[in-house]
Amino acid sequence: MRIALFGDIHANLEALNCVLDDAEKHKCTHYVCLGDVVGYNANPHECVKIVQSLECPVVKGNHDEQAAINDSLEGFNPLAEEALNWTRNHLTAEDRKWLNDLKMVRQVRDFTIVHATLDTPHRWGYVFNQLDAAASFTYQTTGVCFFGHTHAPRAYIKDGAIVSVALDKITFEMGKKYFINIGSVGQPRDGDWRAAYTIYDIESNSIQLRRLEYDIQTAQRKILEAGLPRRLADRLAIGK
Repeated sequence: MRIALFGDIHANLEALNCVLDDAEKHKCTHYVCLGDVVGYNANPHECVKIVQSLECPVVKGNHDEQAAINDSLEGFNPLAEEALNWTRNHLTAEDRKWLNDLKMVRQVRDFTIVHATLDTPHRWGYVFNQLDAAASFTYQTTGVCFFGHTHAPRAYIKDGAIVSVALDKITFEMGKKYFINIGSVGQPRDGDWRAAYTIYDIESNSIQLRRLEYDIQTAQRKILEAGLPRRLADRLAIGK
């Protein structure tokens, strides 16, 4: 069994289709989505429908939460706020209900998924280092937990002390705990513009990060044609 783990799509249809095509080519049989299906880019409804069609486990991201309700957007920067207001107007009532009903944390097989942190998932904290990861390890009941939110792939490994390593290929070892950021499909922020997702091979007990070039020009054009801020289009090309 091979599981495609993906998240932080942020309404980037071109990147999502590229990731799913690649997952099929690599014989992925199951899919898991770590949230933030919408926000920033120009195809929120289409991305919701695709993720729904996979009938896979999904957890709620902060942009999913805010797009589904009509509350004020406190805590969001002006760029994200403008994109979320636009997104709310380009989702159906059914889309918004589906996003609103998503769970914050789920266990899938023998691993856990969350968008942000395990200690306070509803507060949308960011994990940038070992100290940030330590709080989630305290609440982690499975050997492996996958998360997103920072848009930068990274692995935190606890074997007594916590170490942070670049995510490439990792084989899980008994007795260790893993808290792993799988990267972003639709808006990477690690300086690499290519779409990112991770394949979990159950038989080999290993994961592999995948980076893919996609039709970024079309994604950028759609942002501009939608009247969304130009910066959202420009940042796609620099992975920031």
